[in-house]
Amino acid sequence: MAGLYVHIPFCRQKCPYCDFYSEIGRDTDLAIYVDAVCRDLQHSCAWFRSQPFSSVFFGGGTPSLLEPVQVERILSQVQQCYGVTADVEISMEVNPGTVDYHGLLGYRQAGVNRLSIGVQSFDDDQLRWLQRIHDSRQAISMVDEARRAGFERLNLDLMFALPGQSEATVAQSCHRVAQLGVEHVSIYGLSVEPGTPLAAAEASGRWCPSDEEDYQRQYLTLSEQLACHGFDHYEISNFCRSGEACRHNLGYWQRRPYLGIGAGAHSFLGHGDGERWHCPNDLAAYVTAVRDGRSPRQQIEVFSRDQAISEAAYLALRCRRGVDDREFLSRYGERFSSRFSQAISACGDALHHCGTRYFFEPKDWLLYDFYIEKFLM
Repeated sequence: MAGLYVHIPFCRQKCPYCDFYSEIGRDTDLAIYVDAVCRDLQHSCAWFRSQPFSSVFFGGGTPSLLEPVQVERILSQVQQCYGVTADVEISMEVNPGTVDYHGLLGYRQAGVNRLSIGVQSFDDDQLRWLQRIHDSRQAISMVDEARRAGFERLNLDLMFALPGQSEATVAQSCHRVAQLGVEHVSIYGLSVEPGTPLAAAEASGRWCPSDEEDYQRQYLTLSEQLACHGFDHYEISNFCRSGEACRHNLGYWQRRPYLGIGAGAHSFLGHGDGERWHCPNDLAAYVTAVRDGRSPRQQIEVFSRDQAISEAAYLALRCRRGVDDREFLSRYGERFSSRFSQAISACGDALHHCGTRYFFEPKDWLLYDFYIEKFLM
């Protein structure tokens, strides 16, 4: 089944480490944008024919700047144009400090059934350094309010390799996660992205990132501690309790089609061996194109069979389940073990083999980019 991604490129303020496309928006900008998103959904029906959607994901930016009535309007348009499965997963990113209990209740009543809460840290000093608009108290309160509003599936985003962080403080964060009783956790190591204020701070000597050993130790601490609290480390950056993996993101890693709506959104079509399309990071151009009845998308890649096979391996090996040799044969007409025999050999003991499956363990994911290059040659 296909997925739908809706990009909401608005924030109250830009975080210094973030390189995702977003603008500092006003209420009037949001209203105009929602109009454009609904029109784009109407216009895209003839172009993206996979339906109904089994997952919908509101990402950003800060989707929790939307009013519940705007979310309801978008989801109503989705239902009208495409339809959704009976068990559809509808996820939404929300940031503490941007929405209260009544807003969360409104999202739930609009149809959202999974929240991804941008906590980042439970340490107020770290939150101030990250220039987040919330504190730890607000983050914890949002989890409680989400439960009261009826949400049974919650994800928390956590960052590591932050200034002042250690293995001990990372373990404390895992304990807090367990106390909160959420179903899913996503972790992100602080990285310096070109063109961000954080990159400028590093270049001027005002900040120095964690060294490689600290990064590795904190990553493994998160993996080990969350496992102790009942979480399965099912993808490089994601943990879940049994049966609570993010369906929408699994669609990406399993190379299933998805439609991206909004400025900055990507789409993947299953035509042939696959096509990727992109709406440029230009809010005004997106709104204008949709208003004029033109497609806001540009084709950026058409896959050959060899490229599709390599990407399928690359994405599957991000996940703990890895690649199943029999499934690979059924899908591509050749065995993973034969197609990539040299790459498998080059990985040595890092690539594990159990039955018909090939997979990496969390400690090996630390060198994922190094190992995966061998599958892309």
